[in-house]
Amino acid sequence: MNILLVEDERPLSDALCKILKKESMLVDPVYTGTDGYEYARTGKYDAMILDVMLPEMNGFEVLRKIRKEGIYTPVCMLTARGELTDRVHGLESGADYYLTKPFHSEELIACLHTIMRRKENKPVMELSFGNIRLDPSSATVFCDSNGKSVKLTSREYQLLEILIRNPRQIVGKETLFERVWGYDSDADISSVEVYLSFLRKKLAFIESDAVIRASRGMGYSLEEKA
Repeated sequence: MNILLVEDERPLSDALCKILKKESMLVDPVYTGTDGYEYARTGKYDAMILDVMLPEMNGFEVLRKIRKEGIYTPVCMLTARGELTDRVHGLESGADYYLTKPFHSEELIACLHTIMRRKENKPVMELSFGNIRLDPSSATVFCDSNGKSVKLTSREYQLLEILIRNPRQIVGKETLFERVWGYDSDADISSVEVYLSFLRKKLAFIESDAVIRASRGMGYSLEEKA
């Protein structure tokens, strides 16, 4: 299970990471609402633990924005604010569960398992750019112009999803590495170039008009052929 943890209190974040890793979960911790939003947009997480009081963008705003973009990752809101109006606000914004601090670790784990079971009932949205469609249910990219398709590996899918969600925008190599491989990965950052090379070949195979362009010293962007 891959978890996105958005909590600005570093000691609490570190403690939660240890709890989750003991349950054999992979955790990406971030500490601002802006980073939480950007990471959530990748769509690679099985569940998200989201604090309400965050710097740059509060948890309610993060949740509303990702839901508006069709991202249905299950979300457990984590906050010290336990008033009924706040809980209602969180649930109306699209939260699946509302956990008030302080809480027991067993309750958090139970919360994650509960919202993960609900995930099966959430709609799945395809992503598109140019003449290609990315189907998350089968990890397949389709070319609508000719009907061709090709299956992607997990890493290829995650890279293409990030690029499609940020069309015509340069995404840094370090950002791609952190989002797809994670902070604690033993892989080398050159893996990004290797897998993007695989992805380029597959896009060429289906005769896509979408191309992955490299900007020296900056990163990569998804563009349409001129």
